Amino acid sequence: MEWNSIFYSLVGGCLIGLSVTIMLLFNGRVTGISGIINSSLAKPNREGLWRWFFLAGLVAGGVLMKLKRPDLLVNISDRSTLQVLIAGLVVGYGTVMGSGCTSGHGVCGISRLSIRSIIATLTFILFGFMTVQLVRYFAGDSL
Repeated sequence: MEWNSIFYSLVGGCLIGLSVTIMLLFNGRVTGISGIINSSLAKPNREGLWRWFFLAGLVAGGVLMKLKRPDLLVNISDRSTLQVLIAGLVVGYGTVMGSGCTSGHGVCGISRLSIRSIIATLTFILFGFMTVQLVRYFAGDSL
């Protein structure tokens, strides 16, 4: 493993931890991305304006990273950009149906020792593992 990869992962993890801590301390809210997006679309109001700024910051960060380090944001899957986009929307819909996603449960919930979040995160990991194994089994070596 390259040291650059370890360094970027460490810095990224620290930034995520810092950002969710700031959100909780100053806004009193858990940083669950699917919930923020869903609330922005389902209940638009003046009080929720912070959500739009938060989402704009996420997009702006991605755009800046693409401009500065385009090699880090390359689609290396065998899927088209449209397929990846559709998959992302389906996952987003699922997280709203499931009342949370890995950013809300895995990062924020576990750090608050929420039993519900620990169970949810273990469920995400278990079903992710099972999905990979099933796809590899049925697709063979073509992946």
